[in-house]
Amino acid sequence: MSHCVWLYHRFPLSFREVEELLLQRGVIVSYETIRRWCAKFGQAYANGPRRRHPRPGDKWHLDEVFIKVNGELKYLWRAV
Repeated sequence: MSHCVWLYHRFPLSFREVEELLLQRGVIVSYETIRRWCAKFGQAYANGPRRRHPRPGDKWHLDEVFIKVNGELKYLWRAV
């Protein structure tokens, strides 16, 4: 069920195309059932990625350094 909802919301697929993809895997489910699942659980799926709050390890710091490459001084930026 969650795979159906994920397929529908993640890719530009119709309910019938999701039905066909599942049929290839041997799962028989109608497109109307997939529509009901998406209506019932789709909003919870869509809210999931937005709800994530920054964690303490999510900060990136920019490190700037000069290095020599083949005797030539280069300016390097890197994220730490």
